[in-house]
Amino acid sequence: MKNIPSRLLAFTLTAATLLPGCVPSKKYEDLKARQASTEQGKAEAERQQRKAVAELQKATDELNEMRLNNKRLTDDSTQTGNALRRTRQLYTQLTDSYDKLLKNSDRELANKSSDYNKVAQDLARREAELGELDTSLKKNRAAIDKLNADLKTREARLAELEKALAEKDKAVNDLRASVANALRGFQGTDLQVKMKDGKVYVSLSEQLLFKTGSTKVDPKGQQALKQLAAVLETQPDVNVVVEGHTDNVPFSRPTGGMQDNWDLSVLRATEIARLLTTGGIQPERVTASGRSQYVPVAANDTPTNKAMNRRTEIILTPKLNELFKILDSSSAAGPTPK
Repeated sequence: MKNIPSRLLAFTLTAATLLPGCVPSKKYEDLKARQASTEQGKAEAERQQRKAVAELQKATDELNEMRLNNKRLTDDSTQTGNALRRTRQLYTQLTDSYDKLLKNSDRELANKSSDYNKVAQDLARREAELGELDTSLKKNRAAIDKLNADLKTREARLAELEKALAEKDKAVNDLRASVANALRGFQGTDLQVKMKDGKVYVSLSEQLLFKTGSTKVDPKGQQALKQLAAVLETQPDVNVVVEGHTDNVPFSRPTGGMQDNWDLSVLRATEIARLLTTGGIQPERVTASGRSQYVPVAANDTPTNKAMNRRTEIILTPKLNELFKILDSSSAAGPTPK
Protein backbone atom coordinates (compact mmCIF):
# COMPACT_ATOMS: atom_id res chain seq x y z
CA MET A 1 0.00 0.00 0.00
CA LYS A 2 2.79 2.33 0.75
CA ASN A 3 4.03 1.76 -2.76
CA ILE A 4 0.70 2.86 -4.44
CA PRO A 5 0.73 6.45 -5.47
CA SER A 6 -1.57 8.50 -3.34
CA ARG A 7 -3.33 10.09 -6.29
CA LEU A 8 -4.19 6.69 -7.81
CA LEU A 9 -5.52 5.49 -4.51
CA ALA A 10 -7.70 8.55 -4.14
CA PHE A 11 -9.07 8.13 -7.67
CA THR A 12 -9.92 4.54 -7.02
CA LEU A 13 -11.82 5.35 -3.90
CA THR A 14 -13.74 8.12 -5.64
CA ALA A 15 -14.70 5.87 -8.42
CA ALA A 16 -15.91 3.25 -6.02
CA THR A 17 -18.07 5.82 -4.33
CA LEU A 18 -19.62 7.07 -7.53
CA LEU A 19 -20.30 3.58 -8.76
CA PRO A 20 -22.00 1.85 -5.85
CA GLY A 21 -24.32 0.03 -7.98
CA CYS A 22 -21.64 -1.25 -10.07
CA VAL A 23 -19.39 -2.56 -7.31
CA PRO A 24 -20.56 -5.17 -4.87
CA SER A 25 -21.04 -4.01 -1.33
CA LYS A 26 -18.32 -6.21 0.09
CA LYS A 27 -15.72 -4.88 -2.26
CA TYR A 28 -16.85 -1.43 -1.43
CA GLU A 29 -16.25 -2.03 2.17
CA ASP A 30 -12.91 -3.51 1.38
CA LEU A 31 -12.03 -0.54 -0.65
CA LYS A 32 -13.22 1.79 2.00
CA ALA A 33 -11.23 -0.09 4.58
CA ARG A 34 -8.26 0.06 2.31
CA GLN A 35 -8.80 3.77 1.84
CA ALA A 36 -8.93 4.28 5.57
CA SER A 37 -5.84 2.18 5.96
CA THR A 38 -4.23 4.16 3.18
CA GLU A 39 -5.15 7.44 4.89
CA GLN A 40 -3.71 6.15 8.07
CA GLY A 41 -0.60 5.03 6.24
CA LYS A 42 -0.42 8.39 4.59
CA ALA A 43 -0.81 10.14 7.86
CA GLU A 44 1.74 7.86 9.41
CA ALA A 45 4.06 8.40 6.46
CA GLU A 46 3.59 12.14 6.77
CA ARG A 47 4.18 11.89 10.47
CA GLN A 48 7.24 9.74 9.83
CA GLN A 49 8.29 12.20 7.16
CA ARG A 50 7.88 15.14 9.51
CA LYS A 51 9.74 13.18 12.17
CA ALA A 52 12.42 12.28 9.66
CA VAL A 53 12.56 15.89 8.51
CA ALA A 54 12.74 17.03 12.15
CA GLU A 55 15.37 14.44 12.85
CA LEU A 56 17.15 15.44 9.66
CA GLN A 57 16.97 19.08 10.71
CA LYS A 58 18.16 18.14 14.14
CA ALA A 59 20.92 16.04 12.64
CA THR A 60 21.72 18.92 10.31
CA ASP A 61 21.80 21.32 13.25
CA GLU A 62 23.87 18.85 15.22
CA LEU A 63 26.10 18.44 12.19
CA ASN A 64 26.44 22.20 11.88
CA GLU A 65 27.06 22.40 15.59
CA MET A 66 29.57 19.61 15.28
CA ARG A 67 31.17 21.39 12.37
CA LEU A 68 31.24 24.62 14.38
CA ASN A 69 32.63 22.73 17.36
CA ASN A 70 35.05 21.01 15.05
CA LYS A 71 36.09 24.39 13.70
CA ARG A 72 36.37 25.74 17.20
CA LEU A 73 38.26 22.63 18.22
CA THR A 74 40.41 23.03 15.16
CA ASP A 75 40.98 26.68 16.03
CA ASP A 76 41.53 25.72 19.65
CA SER A 77 43.83 22.96 18.54
CA THR A 78 45.76 25.43 16.42
CA GLN A 79 45.92 27.84 19.31
CA THR A 80 46.74 24.99 21.65
CA GLY A 81 49.40 23.82 19.22
CA ASN A 82 50.81 27.31 19.02
CA ALA A 83 50.61 27.59 22.79
CA LEU A 84 52.17 24.16 23.06
CA ARG A 85 54.97 25.17 20.73
CA ARG A 86 55.42 28.41 22.64
CA THR A 87 55.31 26.44 25.85
CA ARG A 88 57.83 23.98 24.49
CA GLN A 89 60.03 26.87 23.36
CA LEU A 90 59.63 28.50 26.74
CA TYR A 91 60.32 25.16 28.40
CA THR A 92 63.42 24.76 26.25
CA GLN A 93 64.51 28.29 27.13
CA LEU A 94 63.79 27.67 30.80
CA THR A 95 65.67 24.37 30.62
CA ASP A 96 68.64 26.08 29.00
CA SER A 97 68.47 28.89 31.53
CA TYR A 98 68.23 26.37 34.32
CA ASP A 99 71.22 24.48 32.97
CA LYS A 100 73.19 27.71 32.68
CA LEU A 101 72.11 28.74 36.14
CA LEU A 102 73.01 25.31 37.43
CA LYS A 103 76.44 25.52 35.79
CA ASN A 104 76.89 29.06 37.05
CA SER A 105 75.66 27.97 40.44
CA ASP A 106 78.15 25.12 40.47
CA ARG A 107 80.91 27.49 39.37
CA GLU A 108 79.84 30.10 41.91
CA LEU A 109 79.57 27.41 44.53
CA ALA A 110 83.08 26.26 43.67
CA ASN A 111 84.30 29.85 43.77
CA LYS A 112 82.49 30.44 47.05
CA SER A 113 83.92 27.21 48.40
CA SER A 114 87.41 28.32 47.36
CA ASP A 115 86.80 31.74 48.90
CA TYR A 116 85.51 30.09 52.02
CA ASN A 117 88.59 27.90 52.23
CA LYS A 118 90.78 30.97 51.81
CA VAL A 119 88.82 32.82 54.48
CA ALA A 120 88.99 29.78 56.75
CA GLN A 121 92.74 29.51 56.22
CA ASP A 122 93.17 33.24 56.79
CA LEU A 123 91.01 33.01 59.91
CA ALA A 124 93.07 30.08 61.18
CA ARG A 125 96.26 32.02 60.49
CA ARG A 126 94.91 35.08 62.24
CA GLU A 127 93.78 32.98 65.18
CA ALA A 128 97.28 31.54 65.38
CA GLU A 129 98.74 35.04 65.19
CA LEU A 130 96.27 36.17 67.83
CA GLY A 131 97.37 33.30 70.03
CA GLU A 132 101.00 34.26 69.53
CA LEU A 133 100.16 37.89 70.23
CA ASP A 134 98.28 36.89 73.35
CA THR A 135 101.25 34.84 74.53
CA SER A 136 103.58 37.71 73.67
CA LEU A 137 101.25 40.12 75.44
CA LYS A 138 101.31 37.99 78.57
CA LYS A 139 105.10 37.85 78.43
CA ASN A 140 105.23 41.59 77.84
CA ARG A 141 102.90 42.20 80.76
CA ALA A 142 105.09 40.06 82.96
CA ALA A 143 108.13 41.94 81.69
CA ILE A 144 106.36 45.26 82.25
CA ASP A 145 105.41 44.24 85.77
CA LYS A 146 109.03 43.32 86.43
CA LEU A 147 110.21 46.56 84.83
CA ASN A 148 107.73 48.51 86.95
CA ALA A 149 109.05 46.80 90.06
CA ASP A 150 112.63 47.49 88.94
CA LEU A 151 111.66 51.05 88.11
CA LYS A 152 110.26 51.59 91.58
CA THR A 153 113.44 50.17 93.06
CA ARG A 154 115.55 52.38 90.82
CA GLU A 155 113.39 55.39 91.57
CA ALA A 156 114.05 54.79 95.23
CA ARG A 157 117.77 54.48 94.51
CA LEU A 158 117.61 57.58 92.32
CA ALA A 159 115.98 59.44 95.17
CA GLU A 160 118.78 58.26 97.44
CA LEU A 161 121.33 59.28 94.81
CA GLU A 162 119.75 62.70 94.36
CA LYS A 163 119.72 63.12 98.11
CA ALA A 164 123.36 62.07 98.31
CA LEU A 165 124.26 64.42 95.45
CA ALA A 166 122.39 67.24 97.11
CA GLU A 167 124.22 66.52 100.34
CA LYS A 168 127.49 66.34 98.42
CA ASP A 169 126.77 69.66 96.67
CA LYS A 170 125.90 71.20 100.00
CA ALA A 171 129.08 69.81 101.52
CA VAL A 172 131.17 71.23 98.64
CA ASN A 173 129.50 74.62 98.95
CA ASP A 174 130.01 74.60 102.68
CA LEU A 175 133.62 73.58 102.17
CA ARG A 176 134.20 76.34 99.64
CA ALA A 177 132.65 78.86 101.99
CA SER A 178 134.77 77.63 104.91
CA VAL A 179 137.99 77.67 102.88
CA ALA A 180 137.24 81.09 101.39
CA ASN A 181 136.48 82.45 104.84
CA ALA A 182 139.69 80.97 106.32
CA LEU A 183 141.83 82.39 103.49
CA ARG A 184 140.02 85.70 103.23
CA GLY A 185 143.19 87.66 104.03
CA PHE A 186 145.10 86.03 101.17
CA GLN A 187 142.54 86.13 98.37
CA GLY A 188 143.39 88.18 95.31
CA THR A 189 145.65 87.51 92.38
CA ASP A 190 147.88 85.26 94.50
CA LEU A 191 145.12 83.03 95.94
CA GLN A 192 141.78 82.08 94.47
CA VAL A 193 139.03 79.75 95.74
CA LYS A 194 136.58 78.45 93.17
CA MET A 195 134.31 75.49 92.43
CA LYS A 196 134.77 73.29 89.39
CA ASP A 197 133.26 69.90 88.52
CA GLY A 198 131.90 69.45 92.03
CA LYS A 199 135.26 70.15 93.64
CA VAL A 200 136.84 73.10 95.45
CA TYR A 201 140.01 74.44 93.83
CA VAL A 202 142.42 76.53 95.90
CA SER A 203 144.90 78.06 93.46
CA LEU A 204 148.06 79.61 95.00
CA SER A 205 150.53 81.53 92.88
CA GLU A 206 154.27 80.92 92.94
CA GLN A 207 154.73 84.44 94.30
CA LEU A 208 152.75 83.54 97.41
CA LEU A 209 154.53 80.24 98.06
CA PHE A 210 157.96 80.03 96.48
CA LYS A 211 160.93 81.97 95.28
CA THR A 212 161.94 81.30 91.69
CA GLY A 213 163.31 77.79 91.31
CA SER A 214 162.87 77.03 95.04
CA THR A 215 160.91 74.21 96.62
CA LYS A 216 160.73 75.78 100.06
CA VAL A 217 157.49 77.59 100.98
CA ASP A 218 157.86 81.20 102.10
CA PRO A 219 156.56 82.19 105.57
CA LYS A 220 153.53 83.96 104.09
CA GLY A 221 152.66 80.88 102.13
CA GLN A 222 153.18 78.69 105.18
CA GLN A 223 150.66 80.84 107.06
CA ALA A 224 148.10 80.39 104.34
CA LEU A 225 148.64 76.64 104.29
CA LYS A 226 148.39 76.49 108.07
CA GLN A 227 145.01 78.21 108.02
CA LEU A 228 143.84 75.92 105.23
CA ALA A 229 144.98 72.85 107.20
CA ALA A 230 143.05 74.08 110.22
CA VAL A 231 139.85 74.16 108.17
CA LEU A 232 140.48 70.79 106.52
CA GLU A 233 141.30 69.15 109.84
CA THR A 234 137.63 69.65 110.77
CA GLN A 235 136.54 68.11 107.44
CA PRO A 236 137.59 64.45 107.75
CA ASP A 237 135.51 63.46 104.70
CA VAL A 238 137.49 65.66 102.32
CA ASN A 239 140.34 64.29 100.22
CA VAL A 240 143.22 66.64 99.29
CA VAL A 241 145.16 66.56 96.01
CA VAL A 242 148.12 68.91 95.64
CA GLU A 243 149.11 69.64 92.01
CA GLY A 244 152.26 71.55 91.12
CA HIS A 245 152.34 73.53 87.83
CA THR A 246 155.11 75.46 86.04
CA ASP A 247 155.50 77.53 82.89
CA ASN A 248 157.41 76.29 79.84
CA VAL A 249 160.72 77.98 80.66
CA PRO A 250 163.38 75.21 80.96
CA PHE A 251 164.83 74.59 84.40
CA SER A 252 168.03 76.70 84.58
CA ARG A 253 169.97 74.96 87.40
CA PRO A 254 169.61 71.19 87.13
CA THR A 255 170.86 69.26 90.14
CA GLY A 256 171.07 65.60 91.02
CA GLY A 257 167.60 65.62 92.57
CA MET A 258 165.84 68.01 90.19
CA GLN A 259 166.44 67.90 86.48
CA ASP A 260 163.49 69.78 84.98
CA ASN A 261 160.13 71.49 85.56
CA TRP A 262 158.46 68.18 86.18
CA ASP A 263 160.76 67.49 89.13
CA LEU A 264 160.19 71.03 90.33
CA SER A 265 156.40 70.72 90.20
CA VAL A 266 156.47 67.39 92.03
CA LEU A 267 158.84 68.58 94.76
CA ARG A 268 156.81 71.72 95.38
CA ALA A 269 153.60 69.65 95.62
CA THR A 270 155.32 67.25 98.04
CA GLU A 271 156.52 70.15 100.19
CA ILE A 272 153.01 71.60 100.44
CA ALA A 273 151.61 68.15 101.25
CA ARG A 274 154.04 67.86 104.13
CA LEU A 275 153.06 71.26 105.48
CA LEU A 276 149.36 70.32 105.34
CA THR A 277 149.92 67.04 107.19
CA THR A 278 152.05 68.92 109.72
CA GLY A 279 149.09 71.24 110.16
CA GLY A 280 146.90 68.33 111.24
CA ILE A 281 145.54 66.62 108.11
CA GLN A 282 145.86 62.82 108.04
CA PRO A 283 148.51 61.84 105.46
CA GLU A 284 146.22 59.21 103.90
CA ARG A 285 143.92 62.01 102.81
CA VAL A 286 146.64 63.86 100.89
CA THR A 287 148.02 63.17 97.39
CA ALA A 288 150.95 65.08 95.90
CA SER A 289 151.42 65.26 92.11
CA GLY A 290 153.32 67.36 89.59
CA ARG A 291 151.88 68.42 86.24
CA SER A 292 154.92 70.44 85.08
CA GLN A 293 154.10 72.74 82.15
CA TYR A 294 151.50 70.52 80.53
CA VAL A 295 148.28 71.91 82.05
CA PRO A 296 148.57 75.67 81.57
CA VAL A 297 145.75 78.10 82.31
CA ALA A 298 147.08 80.59 79.77
CA ALA A 299 149.40 80.60 76.78
CA ASN A 300 153.05 80.84 77.78
CA ASP A 301 153.60 83.85 75.52
CA THR A 302 153.89 86.75 78.01
CA PRO A 303 155.46 87.19 81.43
CA THR A 304 152.01 87.72 82.95
CA ASN A 305 150.62 84.51 81.47
CA LYS A 306 153.71 82.58 82.50
CA ALA A 307 153.28 83.87 86.06
CA MET A 308 149.65 82.58 85.98
CA ASN A 309 150.86 79.13 84.95
CA ARG A 310 153.42 78.95 87.79
CA ARG A 311 150.95 77.90 90.47
CA THR A 312 149.97 75.21 92.93
CA GLU A 313 146.42 73.95 92.98
CA ILE A 314 144.99 72.24 96.04
CA ILE A 315 141.94 70.27 94.96
CA LEU A 316 139.48 69.44 97.73
CA THR A 317 137.07 66.59 97.04
CA PRO A 318 134.49 65.41 99.57
CA LYS A 319 134.55 61.65 100.04
CA LEU A 320 131.69 60.10 98.16
CA ASN A 321 131.55 56.73 99.91
CA GLU A 322 127.80 56.88 100.44
CA LEU A 323 127.29 58.04 96.88
CA PHE A 324 129.50 55.24 95.54
CA LYS A 325 127.55 52.70 97.56
CA ILE A 326 124.32 53.86 95.93
CA LEU A 327 125.95 53.79 92.48
CA ASP A 328 127.38 50.32 93.14
CA SER A 329 123.99 49.01 94.26
CA SER A 330 122.38 50.50 91.15
CA SER A 331 125.02 48.91 88.92
CA ALA A 332 124.58 45.54 90.61
CA ALA A 333 120.82 45.75 90.00
CA GLY A 334 121.37 45.80 86.24
CA PRO A 335 120.86 48.36 83.47
CA THR A 336 118.27 51.06 83.82
CA PRO A 337 115.02 50.18 82.04
CA LYS A 338 114.45 52.06 78.80
